[in-house]
Amino acid sequence: MDRLSEQVTASKTVFNGRLIDLHVDTVTLPNGEQAQREIVQHPGAVAMIPLLDDGRVVMVRQFRLAANKITLEIPAGTLHGGEDPAEAAARELQEEIGFRPGKLERLGGHYTAPGYTTEYIHLYLATGLQSSRLDLDEDEFLEIEMLPLDEALRRVDNGEFEDGKTMIGLMLAARRQAAGK
Repeated sequence: MDRLSEQVTASKTVFNGRLIDLHVDTVTLPNGEQAQREIVQHPGAVAMIPLLDDGRVVMVRQFRLAANKITLEIPAGTLHGGEDPAEAAARELQEEIGFRPGKLERLGGHYTAPGYTTEYIHLYLATGLQSSRLDLDEDEFLEIEMLPLDEALRRVDNGEFEDGKTMIGLMLAARRQAAGK
């Protein structure tokens, strides 16, 4: 064991859900002592920055119960057991905004809160968008909003977005666009 790693010595599942599982793990710390960690197991997700040819970003407005508010976000969705993230990105674009991507570029990804969850979000820039059928899940209610990328970035700078994946995705997409020009 290195100087910082923790070793799981026991794990107990305390909740199994449709989207997440919760484990309480006993770990041995680098100093030999033991501690408990509560870990939310999540299958991972994708989030896309759909950029139209005219420079507008297609975003979704929806109610988020955990935040108890309506948010404006980039489209995103959960990976289905072993699903390829790029395939999930294309599927989610179809389901949430009714577009098929001509091109998907991986921008990177991030852990949402590595202190307690395994959730990792893969980020993609989607360009060459082609209009298609909107295929919302039966429990999804959202509105589509299109913003110029510069306006979306201004809103990031002004603190108008509170969703991490949206802020990170917009900033990475803008950097990619600037580097490509």
